[in-house]
Amino acid sequence: MLARRVLDLLPVEGRIIVGIAGSPGAGKTTLADRVARRITELAPAGPDAAAPLAVHLPMDGFHLSNATLDRLGRHDRKGAIDTFDGWGFVALLRRLTAETDHPVYAPSFDRAVDEGVAGALVVEPGTRIVVVEGNYLLVDRKPWNLVPDLAAEVWFCETPGSERLQRLVARHERHGRNPEAARDWAENVDGANALLIERSAPRAALRVSGLDATVIPPA
Repeated sequence: MLARRVLDLLPVEGRIIVGIAGSPGAGKTTLADRVARRITELAPAGPDAAAPLAVHLPMDGFHLSNATLDRLGRHDRKGAIDTFDGWGFVALLRRLTAETDHPVYAPSFDRAVDEGVAGALVVEPGTRIVVVEGNYLLVDRKPWNLVPDLAAEVWFCETPGSERLQRLVARHERHGRNPEAARDWAENVDGANALLIERSAPRAALRVSGLDATVIPPA
C-alpha cells in the first residue's frame, strides 16, 4: 500500500516530502490527494493536534502569471517547463523541510481565472508529510533536478496516452475551450510537454498507475 510505504519512510522526527511526477492528465492530483488522506487515516494525529499528519501540495501554484507569460511570449504554451517558477518551487521544498516550527504558506492555482493564488495553502507545524505533485519533478534540468534530493522519494504516475487525452479534452472544455480548441491544446501543447515528462520516468523510485493506483512492476 502506497500510504504505508510513505509512513515507513518517516523518521522519528522532522518532515519529509514525497513527490509524484507525471504527464498532464495522468492523475497526479487525484493520486496525491488519495495518498495524503489515506496516510492520515492510518496514522491520525492526536485529538489535540491542529494539523493532519499528511497534506497534498500541487506545483500548479508556481505557474508564471498570464501577464508575465504575455511579456515573455510564452502564453500560447502555458504549462511548458519554462512557464513555471521552478526555482520558487525548489525554494518552497527547502523551506518545508527546514521550517517546521511555524506555518509555511504556498500558492495554489485557480483554474476558473487561470492564475496562481498566493498564500492559499498552508502546511502547519504538525504536518510531517507533504505529498507534492507536478509535471517536471523528475526532469534532469535545473532546477527540477534538485527535487529528488529534497524528497524522500519521487514516484511517476503513469496513464495510457489515450486516457490522458480524453481527460485533458474534457478538462479544457470544462474551463471554457470549445471542443476543437480543447483537443488542439491537449494534443499539441500538453502533448509536447508529455514527451519531455515521459522521458523522465526511469528516474522514479516507483511507477504507479494513474488508473487504479497500483504499483507498476519494473520492466
